[in-house]
Amino acid sequence: MIGKAISFIAGSVILIALACPPMTCVSAAAAAEPASEQEQALKLAFIKLCDANAQALDKQAVDRVLHSWGCFDSYVARALAAAYDLEGKQEYLAACKRWSDQTLEFQKGMIPKGAYYMHYGRKPGEDKGKWYVADSSCIAMGVLATAVRCDDPEEKAKYLDSVKAFYRLVADNWVLPSGGVANGHWPKSDKEYWCAAGTFGSLAFLLYRETGDEECLKIGLGTIDWLNKKDLQTVAYDHYEGFVTPSVLMFCLESYSAGLPHLKPGGPRYKDAMRQLAKAQEWITQNGGGQTDAALRERGVDPATGKVDKLYVGGYLSQRGSKLGGLPFHLMVQSKWTPDGEGLTLAADKELIHIAGVLKDAPPTCKLAAFTLMSLAEKFAPGKIYRTSSKQDRR
Repeated sequence: MIGKAISFIAGSVILIALACPPMTCVSAAAAAEPASEQEQALKLAFIKLCDANAQALDKQAVDRVLHSWGCFDSYVARALAAAYDLEGKQEYLAACKRWSDQTLEFQKGMIPKGAYYMHYGRKPGEDKGKWYVADSSCIAMGVLATAVRCDDPEEKAKYLDSVKAFYRLVADNWVLPSGGVANGHWPKSDKEYWCAAGTFGSLAFLLYRETGDEECLKIGLGTIDWLNKKDLQTVAYDHYEGFVTPSVLMFCLESYSAGLPHLKPGGPRYKDAMRQLAKAQEWITQNGGGQTDAALRERGVDPATGKVDKLYVGGYLSQRGSKLGGLPFHLMVQSKWTPDGEGLTLAADKELIHIAGVLKDAPPTCKLAAFTLMSLAEKFAPGKIYRTSSKQDRR
């Protein structure tokens, strides 16, 4: 059924794709005719992907075998939580709770206290080995998404206390005076790291919304200040080679997308952020629809050595290419804060249709699906990725 739903979407967009260059914004009138059927098929694909991924999270908890990295699972959990708000399917929330329970069980044995097990690197009980703030912040956001949907106060407190313990660990040890965030026990560097700033900044903003803790807001704003001074097109080259822009934008924009409601319109921080977002949005809209896919595929084999780089093989389905699935999420969130909001929304829709074609023959639990679920959740349940436990957010 997933393949059939996605096949319809991919087929119905052929005429638009032939008429328009990749990711250029088609007019609302041009898109209106097929939009209803496309959206129905896209929503069906979303629900089917949710069903498959909820089962996968359950299987992981039952089998006690980790099938993927915790950071990838966290994007699935956040999307399932939003899908629960949309559809009311208890199995979605149950999967989030089982995944979170497993995460908390691992956390109890982690050194340092409060750390999350990333499903690789340092294991529970070990006091040496790699452990990263960036990946673990993603896991924390998945647990927080579970917490805010718990009606039982004790159950909610269990998950929320876990997130607070992780937050405290990072705030006390790796948030630097510059506003940037170091990446924990990372052998490459003990200085500020773009990915840690993006994901921990996002967590800080979300915790502020849930708890009202002003320190969380201060830290979140600090990550925006640090990121505002960086060129997001080149910031990763201190530690990585190759085509990493999709990853940089996916994770750095986490802080911006969560923090936008807390930036004072017209202020220096806001203006700098808008300039950064304009550049990021331009890159996304100019490089989607298969263009980035081609670039990634070109890098699958190093022409100088003939060696295969597994991070790129498969284009959108590669490890680095999978982050493209989450970029429409940021376009949709940011569309509410930018002058060309309609254009960003149309661009996000068009890219989602392209990605649906890529996913047609892919496993429903692949990495691309995990990030795409975030985008689909924002499309069909706007704002629910960032909801709190307040009654107003539950509507």
